Amino acid sequence: MKFGAGTSVFVYTLALVKLAAAHISIISPCPRYSPVGEKCPALPPGESYDIGEHAINGPISSVQLGGTMPLCRHTTPWPTPAAEWTAGQQVTIKFNPSAAIHSGGHCQFSISYDNGKTFAVIHEELQYCFLGSKPASVTNTPQVHEYSFTLPKNLPSSDKAVFSWTWINASGNREFYMNCADVSIKGSGSSYTGKQMVIANYPGYPTIPEFNGNYDTGMQYYKDAPSVTVSPSGGSSGGSYTNNTSSAAPSSAAPSSAAPEPTTPANEEPTYTASSAPASYEQTSAPVESPNPHGAQDEVTSNTGAGAPADSGSGSCTAGQMQCSGSGYKVCIGGKWSQEFACGTGTTCKGSDNGIYCGFS
Repeated sequence: MKFGAGTSVFVYTLALVKLAAAHISIISPCPRYSPVGEKCPALPPGESYDIGEHAINGPISSVQLGGTMPLCRHTTPWPTPAAEWTAGQQVTIKFNPSAAIHSGGHCQFSISYDNGKTFAVIHEELQYCFLGSKPASVTNTPQVHEYSFTLPKNLPSSDKAVFSWTWINASGNREFYMNCADVSIKGSGSSYTGKQMVIANYPGYPTIPEFNGNYDTGMQYYKDAPSVTVSPSGGSSGGSYTNNTSSAAPSSAAPSSAAPEPTTPANEEPTYTASSAPASYEQTSAPVESPNPHGAQDEVTSNTGAGAPADSGSGSCTAGQMQCSGSGYKVCIGGKWSQEFACGTGTTCKGSDNGIYCGFS
């Protein structure tokens, strides 16, 4: 597909919007129901792997495209911890190498002791997450695939702590990403106080606009986030956010014992202010190859029943690896190749094992 100088940005954007969401996820510690994570526990009874149209790599909310999943994507934890950590020690968070990182953005790593109701930040990679520095232009190629940091020394002990990674993407549709991994922590503290995890581009919460090269966009939310205290006995916070479609600072509110409460009344739909076409997708007179901005999975209509997808390949592979198969692609799950997933209408799988995507023919 080619786009000339007379082609509107809106038409080009519609072509991108047709691609289903699949961008990036953590693989270690294994997030809830991930089909590509490392050392994942067994699925809870009656649950299924996070595949299909709303697969593990996708956002939990999109301002433009709609569709909302609960925080953490899934509210039922793994039956056993996906990792065992000790307060004060270094941990490494690994990401799926098959990814589309939307020019970086703001990442937070947080901890909860009440099954995801209250999160306190333990590490941040703001502005240039997955990149390390400001990119020269819009990019989907990650330069950083893992982050290592030291856990706070005063984290309390718990066999049922919830670790989360959240991300606000810099370019493309305004989305909110969140993966949660159930972990056990050995620590000596009775509670931990840190910044409250930022929630944005999610119904009832602020909308952080596309950065368009300005990586200070949305930073005020992170700088002015209220403190929150988490412990095995519950959590409490010193403030929450107001719904705002700009990147202004959040305002203080009455203390809350949970994650910041949406300001949209329960019986009303939130109203968003969003451009019909992200400004970073410019008109061009040159032919444009359109890499899938949502990663390798694209309008997937695969089996979402309980258990892993049927294995249609042979031989061993590395968990999380993807490869083109015919016009679609396969994902390595549990050391074996999955069934073939279809690319969207008019697209075929392209690239190599180092990075594949569903692109226009």
